[in-house]
Amino acid sequence: MTLSLTNTLNRTKEPFVPANPHHVTMYVCGPTVYNFAHIGNARPAVVFDVLYRILKRRFKKVVYARNFTDVDDKINTAAKESGLPIATITERYIEAYQSDMAALGVLTPDLEPRVTEHVPDIIKMVEQLIARGHAYANERHVLFDVRSFPAYGALSGRDRDEMIAGARVEVAPYKRDPADFVLWKPSTPDLPGWESPWGRGRPGWHIECSAMIEQHLGVSIDIHGGGQDLIFPHHENEIAQGTCAHDGELYCRYWVHNGFVTVEGRKMSKSLGNVLLVRDLLYDAPGEAIRFALLSAHYRQPLDWSAKGLLQAKRGLDRLYGVLDDLSDTHDTPYAPGLLDAFNAALSDDLNFPGAIAELFRLAKSARQAETVADRASYKAALREAGDLLGLLQQAPTDWFGRSAEKDSDTVKIERLVEERFAARSDRDYATADQIRAELAALGVTVEDHADGSAWRRTS
Repeated sequence: MTLSLTNTLNRTKEPFVPANPHHVTMYVCGPTVYNFAHIGNARPAVVFDVLYRILKRRFKKVVYARNFTDVDDKINTAAKESGLPIATITERYIEAYQSDMAALGVLTPDLEPRVTEHVPDIIKMVEQLIARGHAYANERHVLFDVRSFPAYGALSGRDRDEMIAGARVEVAPYKRDPADFVLWKPSTPDLPGWESPWGRGRPGWHIECSAMIEQHLGVSIDIHGGGQDLIFPHHENEIAQGTCAHDGELYCRYWVHNGFVTVEGRKMSKSLGNVLLVRDLLYDAPGEAIRFALLSAHYRQPLDWSAKGLLQAKRGLDRLYGVLDDLSDTHDTPYAPGLLDAFNAALSDDLNFPGAIAELFRLAKSARQAETVADRASYKAALREAGDLLGLLQQAPTDWFGRSAEKDSDTVKIERLVEERFAARSDRDYATADQIRAELAALGVTVEDHADGSAWRRTS
């Protein structure tokens, strides 16, 4: 089954064909480490984690790199405000990011390069661009000459005048053209800096990723990912740098971007006070529920985060783990051929997460209705495999429901069945709802249905 991805460069969904059929390279822009990760930072980490899992099953070798930007003006500001050394700031937030992503079930990439480790590589690439006539030095700055690259703007679909009018373009006397962007800039004594042919300074933002990609993955890569907000100027500038530094060689074959995250219909911002940190959300919900909520919309579409959506994600996982719990008496066995065809088809179709999750619940329903031991074992294996591809169902059911350790096991089971029944009724699956009601009755429990959920009480 061929994997298709929407390539931002061509604005079309294309079959994924790597340059080397046995070796896939993928780079995703990671965080600038000056604060804790918010839910918007978590979305690309989860999205591309699923893609990484899919690629690892389909190709012999996959090398996935996600960087840390540990040189930035925001980091400098955070260090100044806190009175702490810059290295202390960056280490603190790198460790926090890694911890938060692990809590969301995100696999550690093969490579996690840091900008500060690659300054010599950055200087080398800047020198290459100057030598090839694509960059120039002026007033201790080095700038990319946008006019030297006619294809500039192809990724974002913007023409030059539009880019200048609508973008964060710094108009400065050392620029030949307002659209030219910084590759290297001078540092004052109080700021991080490295010696270079243009004086003591530090790299511009865009050149960092291009240099790290070349160093670790090669001149040309298969997939470059990141949030939609990076299309322009960051990724547009990466293409210009990476292409021109190597005489027109293709920089990246597939550009993949996830949509924005809003919070209850509003853009996240400090002024609105609605920036949701992952570490805070983890106090109220399991990491797996947060991950499930992040996968609830198609990755290219906006995702509106809400407390209700997170609760629904938790309830959905309760249903799925409940089915696995019911299958705990079965032995491990391969799943039947074809059982995951629809699930894999959804994931293969441009990472259709909602479609894949719908198939996950269909599998769970079929598993619940299976009558033979062999069928039950087969469905259990399929659920585990599908869950693993999405980074879900990674725990034993007893561990998942162990969140409610203060409750006795009967109560946990009853609440799970009530949740499953309510979900079945919401899906108009009345046969399953009636079946669960009968199970509850056998446990001496009666259920009362309301618009926003179901209440239960013991009758014996």
